[in-house]
Amino acid sequence: MAEIASLSAAVADLVRDGDVVALEGFTHLIPVAAGHEIIRQRRRELTLVRMTPDIVYDQLIGAGCARKLIFSWGGNPGVGSLHRFRDAVQHGWPVPLEIEEHSHAGMANRYVAGASGLPFAVLRGYVGTDLPNVTDTIKPITCPFTGETLTAVPAINPDVAIVHAQRADRAGNVQMWGLVGVQKEAVLAARRSLVTVEEVVDELEPVPGGMVLPSWAVDRVAEVPGGAHPSYAQGYSERDNAYYAAWDTISRDRDEFERWVERVRSGEVVRAS
Repeated sequence: MAEIASLSAAVADLVRDGDVVALEGFTHLIPVAAGHEIIRQRRRELTLVRMTPDIVYDQLIGAGCARKLIFSWGGNPGVGSLHRFRDAVQHGWPVPLEIEEHSHAGMANRYVAGASGLPFAVLRGYVGTDLPNVTDTIKPITCPFTGETLTAVPAINPDVAIVHAQRADRAGNVQMWGLVGVQKEAVLAARRSLVTVEEVVDELEPVPGGMVLPSWAVDRVAEVPGGAHPSYAQGYSERDNAYYAAWDTISRDRDEFERWVERVRSGEVVRAS
């Protein structure tokens, strides 16, 4: 059953050096504050998993937290490249980064398999692409019913899944709505989970299209207003487009980036500019 905790205590309890960690959210409800707390606590040797790693993963990689990235797309959305990610891959700074690349469909199905207790997922999506030639976790498989050649990908079962949501009640039931991605599947697939929320309330009021993660599926809930910034939380905040643009300048320069990291580690709530 979920326990209400501070963000710092939750990350200290749940995220360990060497873990496989998934911070999920799609355009919206990205758990950025939790990523900054991982940087603050100087976690190392993490395998980071995310369908669409954007600037929070650029920050984690640049801070030396990651040894590997499992993903299906990476970039600063609406702006361009992730420069800390690129520096780690091309130049091994601050540490070398191993990458494992999949398609969006492959990543989503890997989470579904993990949440379902299955060892792998099967799909058609990789046939005719070059990804099987560069990614060892994509394998051909023959359908036992039709003889068709398909592709199999292993389940993802993160050690820790971290997501952001709009609300939780005091029992730890979590409510989210709007544009969501694979948050539910990531939490259900994970061994441990943390949900940061905009607010903790006495009762969850129904919301059209809303989704509830039950308390039994969540280990920790932390109340972190604005915890998705610079992404948005529908009903609570808007996307901070200026932050994404400012991040491009900061992340291009190692010295500038290191000054930004020191501000995060000092406990400052850091905006990009």
